[in-house]
Amino acid sequence: MIASCLCYLLLPAARLFRALSDAFFTCRKNALLAKSSSPQVEGNFAMAPWGPDQEECEGLLQQWQEEGSNQALSTVSDGPLADKGLAESSLALLMDNSGEQNVASEDKWSSRQLSDLRAAENLDQPFPEVLGEEPLAEVDGPLWAAVPVQAGPQYTDCAVLPMGTMAADQWEEDPAMVAWGIAPEPMPQEETSMWPFEGLEQLQPSPLEIPYHEILWREWEDFSTQPDAQGLEAGDGPQFQFTLMSYNILAQDLMQQSSELYLHCHPDILNWNYRFANLMQEFQHWDPDILCLQEVQEDHYWEQLEPSLQMMGFTCFYKRRTGCKTDGCAVCYKPTRFRLLCASPVEYFRPGLELLNRDNVGLVLLLQPLVPEGLGQVSVAPLCVANTHVLYNPRRGDIKLAQMAILLAEVDKVARLSDGSHCPIILCGDLNSVPDSPLYNFIRDGELQYNGMPAWKVSGQEDFSHQLYQRKLQAPLWPSSLGITDCCQYVTCDPKRSERRKYGRDFLLRFRFCNIACQRPVGLVLMEGVTDTKPDRPAGWAEYILEEDTSELEPAFPRTIGTIQHCLHLTSVYTHFLPQHGQPEVTTMPLGLGTTVDYIFFSAESCENENRTDHRLDRDRTLKLLGRLSLLSEEILWAANGLPNPFCSSDHLCLVASFGMEVTAP
Repeated sequence: MIASCLCYLLLPAARLFRALSDAFFTCRKNALLAKSSSPQVEGNFAMAPWGPDQEECEGLLQQWQEEGSNQALSTVSDGPLADKGLAESSLALLMDNSGEQNVASEDKWSSRQLSDLRAAENLDQPFPEVLGEEPLAEVDGPLWAAVPVQAGPQYTDCAVLPMGTMAADQWEEDPAMVAWGIAPEPMPQEETSMWPFEGLEQLQPSPLEIPYHEILWREWEDFSTQPDAQGLEAGDGPQFQFTLMSYNILAQDLMQQSSELYLHCHPDILNWNYRFANLMQEFQHWDPDILCLQEVQEDHYWEQLEPSLQMMGFTCFYKRRTGCKTDGCAVCYKPTRFRLLCASPVEYFRPGLELLNRDNVGLVLLLQPLVPEGLGQVSVAPLCVANTHVLYNPRRGDIKLAQMAILLAEVDKVARLSDGSHCPIILCGDLNSVPDSPLYNFIRDGELQYNGMPAWKVSGQEDFSHQLYQRKLQAPLWPSSLGITDCCQYVTCDPKRSERRKYGRDFLLRFRFCNIACQRPVGLVLMEGVTDTKPDRPAGWAEYILEEDTSELEPAFPRTIGTIQHCLHLTSVYTHFLPQHGQPEVTTMPLGLGTTVDYIFFSAESCENENRTDHRLDRDRTLKLLGRLSLLSEEILWAANGLPNPFCSSDHLCLVASFGMEVTAP
């Protein structure tokens, strides 16, 4: 050992300094790799120096002294003064160098370092580099930890989430307050030296991201002061104003069944308790008078959503999907603003019909607005609100059209007034169809020619034109047994016969002696005096009464050839385009692709009535759009790491609109 120290002290000054430094830090690195029991050091990992450990340096010097420090120092005293001073300064430098924290038993690795020093005695080159890596150098900066580097492509566009103790503190707070709170002021970051380890990624602190509430900021577009088609402003007469929200809140069961769609999300923000608090915060923030929800999980509704919404002043109605499905639709309203006239759940499932074998549902409510007493003796027309979630399958546009026809028929029945007209209507929900698709145009324009149309084209969600086999729509789209006409109305009996029983005693007795009744059934047991004779038809009884009255047994209604219609005069609240961004609006982002599938349609004055001189009646039975909550573009949602995110706890954006209804004197 004495000879080793002498050889090192006789080296030139530059070579001695580098050899000591290389040996010391390289052995420190080897010790860390050998002693670390954490699985994080396996594979690709990011590592940076920890804080200094003075005990390791002292242990190294103590071992040198025990092996003959006196002899080494006496020999060194005979050498040049410059070399002696260099040795002392080198040892002092070694004492001042920083070590590693939390590394036990310095004697276990100091002996290995001494053996490396002895092996370097006869080398003309500096101490060899271990495993072909650059020697570690001290980095002045904050403490870093060795953690695995996530290199999967699904995480490349993720927003950076807090980590370490910062993350623990943040997630322990109220999640709703974390998501909606204003971001803290950015703290200045200390500059760190360049990362010297090639091939290893340095784990930096969380960058100062733009707060989610700023990225996802949505403007309220006010139309209350804009003139309508007749040049009248919304404030020209008394109006009953209300706000409606439509929101697909993402059922937890459905999210877990399709977990591959949410790999970009931090697990904490997918927790139902976090999402529920965020959703309730969103309801409180926009404070709608009517709330239409889709994908409402049944147990969450009865245990959490309904009690919480009742505390917010809502009266709630819920319809679960048929079959074994666990989610459904809900419509909630404030009884201080509306009085319920009727509630009509809608099931699209029809046993025995392949076209209607799915479990989607809808919900239709008829509400009477409550006018403040201060306005005196005035009245407001009822309001019909329909909420639905249509089948998702992009290939089955025929099912989507049939489901929509059933919903429109129910709306037509509920909203129809005594004079044959309709009260104001709002139809909203997740229609799983894109803007300007045939289904969308059918709702907006009131007519669709579907005969021969590929089924996938109805919703416009995906393009299957490249496939050889394509299901095409045939006329009639649904059978007459469904009881719905091609005008999307329920079949009704002749008003002259509406009060008469179709199958009364007198009606059935007319078939007593018809031809079919006088024929002996095959296999009839012969019984004397009972079944052995053929009844004689009395005089005056016709032979073909059944054939003559066939038209009365089944109500007949005209069927158009390949065309369906409705007469509700609906238009969309949103234009589906953002002129300030030059991009389309987006309500959801499945697999990272932004699209619009959620809508709010409302009653608008029909174009054929524009030339009429008296618009009063039409204005009383239509709605005036007073404002809406703007939507976002795909680019903006990408900047917020898509949907869901810490700010929006669903994979859909909520739709909010404000309406006005004319108040008239009785």
